[in-house]
Amino acid sequence: MKILVTGTAGFIGSHLANKLLARGDKIVGLDCINDYYNINVKYGRLARAGIQERKIEYNKIIQSENQSNYTFIKLDLVDKENMMQLFAEQQFDAVCNLAAQAGVRYSLTNPDAYIESNIIGFTNILEACRHHNVTNLSYASSSSVYGLNEALPFSTEHNVDHPISLYAASKKSNELMAHTYSHLFNISTTGLRFFTVYGPWGRPDMALFLFVKAALEGKPIDVFNNGDMLRDFTYIDDIIEGVIRVIDNPAQKDLNWNGKDGKISNSSAPYKIYNIGNNNPVKLMDFITAIENKLDKSIQKNMLPIQPGDVPATYADVTDLVEDLKYKPATPIQQGIDNFVDWYLEFFNKDRK
Repeated sequence: MKILVTGTAGFIGSHLANKLLARGDKIVGLDCINDYYNINVKYGRLARAGIQERKIEYNKIIQSENQSNYTFIKLDLVDKENMMQLFAEQQFDAVCNLAAQAGVRYSLTNPDAYIESNIIGFTNILEACRHHNVTNLSYASSSSVYGLNEALPFSTEHNVDHPISLYAASKKSNELMAHTYSHLFNISTTGLRFFTVYGPWGRPDMALFLFVKAALEGKPIDVFNNGDMLRDFTYIDDIIEGVIRVIDNPAQKDLNWNGKDGKISNSSAPYKIYNIGNNNPVKLMDFITAIENKLDKSIQKNMLPIQPGDVPATYADVTDLVEDLKYKPATPIQQGIDNFVDWYLEFFNKDRK
């Protein structure tokens, strides 16, 4: 297939693009390469797919130096005119939208970034699919949408009307917007609620990256909620396998669905929501212990209260993922952390040379 993957300078998007290329798909990668975090990491991800330039011209297609099926364009989702032109010229078979303004805490101080990228940008994706006959759209949602829900594990059949961050609200909005376009224009849309993704090439603002960096520099780490957090940490390779299975199996209409007692995650439209999580929550202190085990050193900890926008626990019910797509993430936490630390040491030692 010819697939547009947005956010390909990002963590999940870069891994997805490389995996799809490896199996023979033709990929157009899109990213605006903003400076939300260290852009050297973003350029490093692009370099893995053969995009070696550091001064990339806006809205110009760049051919990979070593991947004949990969091209990249530096473009912002909010740029509707050029987005429409890209869709008209490329004629995609499928779109996977992973570009977004991420981060719960950042949304407390920079709300406009979330409205522009996650709401306006996603609207432009939907409109481009509508007007250019793309009927297979998958997109990143988040476990953050569960908000004040206290029923564990989190199920896609639970109510998610009480988000506690603008980031979460923007992701829930994406799900609602997608359903509207599925209903009105018969576009197959699948929302993917990711649960605390980690692994090599991860985001520098995430806990694992921050903890390893601090440990290697001999600095203390901030441990929120006094360490009493539970997170369904999900390794990047497991996330990618789930995403690819969704791309290969677009959402279908549930012919038995009705508005009275139908499943929340299904619809009479070609619409679906999945959790992608490890289905095995880990205590934050155990997560830190796994880092200490790999580094063979203890980490000094600043114990702090829970932060605004954070939830105390996440835990994914992946029943639909198993039943529909015959898949369940399973990478053990120690293995995933070991892989990340090995990557971190290699990348930053090399980056400093």
